[in-house]
Amino acid sequence: MQTSAPASTRELTFRAIVLGGIITLLFTAANVYLGLKVGLTFATSIPAAVISMAILRYLPGATILENNIVQTVASAAGTLAAIIFVLPGLVMVGWWHGFPFVATAGITMTGGFLGVMFSVPLRRALVVDTDLPYPEGHAAAEVLKIGAGSREGEAESARGLRVIVVNSLVSAGFAILTQTRLAVAEATQFFRVGGGATEISGGLSFALLGVGHLVGLSVGMAMFFGIVIGFWIALPILTAHAASAGPIADWVGASFKHDVRFLGAGVIGVAAVWTLVKIAGPVIGGIRSSFAASRTRGRMEAVTLEERDLPFGIVAGGSLLVLVPIAVLLWSTIAGGPLAGSALVLIAGALLFVLVAGLVIAAVCGYMAALIGASNSPVSGIGILSVLAASLMLVGLFGRGTPVGTTQALVAYALIVTGVVFGVATISNDNLQDLKTGQLVGATPWKQQVALLFGVVFGSLVVPPVLQLMMTSFGFAGMPGAGPNALAAPQAALISALAKGVLGGDLNWAMIGWGALVGVGVVIVDELLGVAKLLRLPPLGVGLGIYLPMSVTLPVVLGAVIGWRYDAWAERSRDPEQAKRLGVLTATGMIVGESLWGVAFAGIVAAAETDAPLALVGDGFGTWALVGGTVVFLALVGWLYSRTRAAVAG
Repeated sequence: MQTSAPASTRELTFRAIVLGGIITLLFTAANVYLGLKVGLTFATSIPAAVISMAILRYLPGATILENNIVQTVASAAGTLAAIIFVLPGLVMVGWWHGFPFVATAGITMTGGFLGVMFSVPLRRALVVDTDLPYPEGHAAAEVLKIGAGSREGEAESARGLRVIVVNSLVSAGFAILTQTRLAVAEATQFFRVGGGATEISGGLSFALLGVGHLVGLSVGMAMFFGIVIGFWIALPILTAHAASAGPIADWVGASFKHDVRFLGAGVIGVAAVWTLVKIAGPVIGGIRSSFAASRTRGRMEAVTLEERDLPFGIVAGGSLLVLVPIAVLLWSTIAGGPLAGSALVLIAGALLFVLVAGLVIAAVCGYMAALIGASNSPVSGIGILSVLAASLMLVGLFGRGTPVGTTQALVAYALIVTGVVFGVATISNDNLQDLKTGQLVGATPWKQQVALLFGVVFGSLVVPPVLQLMMTSFGFAGMPGAGPNALAAPQAALISALAKGVLGGDLNWAMIGWGALVGVGVVIVDELLGVAKLLRLPPLGVGLGIYLPMSVTLPVVLGAVIGWRYDAWAERSRDPEQAKRLGVLTATGMIVGESLWGVAFAGIVAAAETDAPLALVGDGFGTWALVGGTVVFLALVGWLYSRTRAAVAG
């Protein structure tokens, strides 16, 4: 049931904005690192709400609405970190040699602002006049209500904060242990299968384990299904048809990079299209109901605080105003280069594309978040479709077979346009979830929408320096000079490869086509499982299982199984919802600790100018590091979950 508050209640306060900004620094940096490493990010609403309640309760006059503003700012900024699914592609294709602060922040900020503006008119259709579940929005609202409702709620907030802190310290401590090489971070074993070859690999990562807990058993099993398809079916077949006399690791690695990944891309593309098809009808219906409701309201009708959005004039005018800096960014990309002669057509076409595609994507992503939560929404699939559409638009203008310099400029242009559209996607995916939380606790929508704009600003200022630090310290897989510890940046690699392939005419369409066929099959299987009311296999999860390295996905699968077992225990506890919330915070702490250490370690690497500044032993210690590290890792996982169960019982 919605709660309401008098107009004098503290809500959009200076201290709420500042606290949200501080939390932003931590969660955005953690999400940037995690996204570059494994291609997944985590939702920050619930942990931000817990931290906010634990801090603001010591200050006079703190309210549930003020805590809601804190989590709104922090979740918007944390979500905006997903822009790293696109921007590293500009380095990978050689257009950028670093991340210029103004350009990187500008792309991120303008897309985020449009995401906020485009989601404002969707609030009534997708939040108010609907029974969509909004799982994360409801969960965050329950956390806020419990924290504000009683001393018991305050005690739970304090316990939740302790869980996050302790788990973060353990997660970071084990990550430090792997950097000393006294414990392995990951291990891979290659082996032959008939005339081909494949591998089995896994990593000891608390962050990945936590991700698995949060995404759940359905997504985890879908990723495992993708592992089976990609590594244990496709890879042996493909390597058998591309025999090599070199080392087996190079043989398997080349086939995975050039073929299997594009197989996964085909599955991801079909998953994205299917999602759009499924939700097109409900989205259109919801928007129609919104306009109908607006027409029936009289001009003199009083509007309650809980229904006051940003005025339409500000939304429309702000959206058009944001197009100006976007045009400047696009001009700076092509000025003085081979595309300068076509600047007017290119910029006008891109702005129209951003407006039209942005509005559609805002509705689609908002609806996806309403159905399955912001964490599980296939936003990366939207990025794939966006870059394909932008690249095909440029092919229509310039054709294929252009000189190398022109093709590179076109690829960069397509990536920057996609970056802006992707900012719209990520923010609209998160905003409506936050607005649902606000509706449930009686917040004022326009104040939340202003807070979302602050979150976009904070996130945009944090992303560029963290990206630059990651590139300087580790590099990205596939870029010139990338070392053995290079970050995979999987979505950015795929999106840049698609842009180069479409514009250069050498895209691996054959494997994408096979992937599309596999994707259709997976969609059919998933729908049949739904009809039978069995465990679903989300097609995007299957695609990621094929596309990402097994060392990344296998720990996520393990985490999903552990999280499922924990939730099964929680259902039998005296307070199942509280137990599940503490489980979420357990997983969040695991992610935050390792991810923040990753950012700190990047700074150490940059200062030391070596990729192993903390190594204490050499390769000869490898067996002991594998066995001992695995034992220590599993023991710590067991201890952390038993500690959480004790906190629930206490």
